[in-house]
Amino acid sequence: MNVRDSEAVAALLVAAGHEPAKGEEDAELVIVNSCTVRQKAENKAIGKAGYLCAMKRKGESALKAVGLMGCAVARLGEEELKKQLPGLDFCIRPGHLNEIPYLAAGADTLGAHPERCGFSAFVTVMTGCDNCCSYCIVPKVRGHELSRPFADIVREVECLAHRGVKEVTLLGQSVLKWREGETSFPMLLRRLAEIDGIERIRFTSAHPKGCTDELVSAYRDCPKICRHLHLPVQSGSDRVLKEMGRRYTRDEYLAAVKKLRDFDPEFSLTTDVIVGYPGESEADFEATRTLMDEAGFDNAFVFKYSPRPGTRSAALEDDVPTAEKERRDQVLLSDQERRGLERNRRLVGTVREVLVEGPSKRNRHRLSGRDGGNRIVVWDAGETKAETGSVVRVKILEAHPQILLGKVV
Repeated sequence: MNVRDSEAVAALLVAAGHEPAKGEEDAELVIVNSCTVRQKAENKAIGKAGYLCAMKRKGESALKAVGLMGCAVARLGEEELKKQLPGLDFCIRPGHLNEIPYLAAGADTLGAHPERCGFSAFVTVMTGCDNCCSYCIVPKVRGHELSRPFADIVREVECLAHRGVKEVTLLGQSVLKWREGETSFPMLLRRLAEIDGIERIRFTSAHPKGCTDELVSAYRDCPKICRHLHLPVQSGSDRVLKEMGRRYTRDEYLAAVKKLRDFDPEFSLTTDVIVGYPGESEADFEATRTLMDEAGFDNAFVFKYSPRPGTRSAALEDDVPTAEKERRDQVLLSDQERRGLERNRRLVGTVREVLVEGPSKRNRHRLSGRDGGNRIVVWDAGETKAETGSVVRVKILEAHPQILLGKVV
């Protein structure tokens, strides 16, 4: 969502007559987009903005203005931020991004998105969140859930397709809850799949209660909908899930997983997990380990719990020692390395359709892309002259926990 917001602001500024800088060193305006889901992320954003304000005051760069946008603005407020960041020119809360061109020096008009576009784009379909999980600040800084109009979403995706975009990722804090009257999220997916030029449709993030038969039917009928779902679980313990306010049980979560895997055994599932939540016992932690094995996740993102001011869990005693949080974190990561390798080994010998993203980050002599399950696939660049954004068929020859190696066929 933050990437999408940054893209939207950049588009508005370009439309208003500004030119993208090559980097910080030659920028006259820098805007820091802040996240406040975790304290570390907020601290990094505030620290970066402070550094830029100091650079501007010293006159050691081309900087003329520094702005701050995003959730930290909503949490801390403009007055507090101006105290913390002397020299900050403006700050904007989520939902008011269209004001930025008016605040940026020299901006006097608003226009459409720039004509040039990449092969992949984010499309926001929902804002806000009503789940109110005990550890999460998002509902307070992003507001209540609001579904974007069906016609607006279709129009934007059609526009992106016209500009050469082949893959769209639909964004919402709980995206499966999108609805307009009698029109459900699976019905929206079906309509977007009809748009010429769009070859892949992804969406994030999901809640297990949204894994309905209607969603599975849309997956089955529309090959453009990528068979991958990011389905945060956070814990495998019913007691901890209830404390977190997640509104599902372990069995309900695993039933959602089974529904997707019964439909397609290769269906790719990724998740988020928190270790060290207040009161998490060793038995609670082991319940998480066994759930992850039962679910057979393709990848997992593990976070060590840290209290966020303003959340319900912040009032609880943070009683799991730091060293124990680190141990549990490493155990789950080790489990996932094993599990990821097992899942990927089953794909050796298969042929995957891969959307080319460009040179591999680790080896510039190789190309990299993702298959429909969002798995990273790498192959020798000399095998094909495939351009970024094109789709190639790659036979998988070798499996690793996080990537697949193959040969173009």
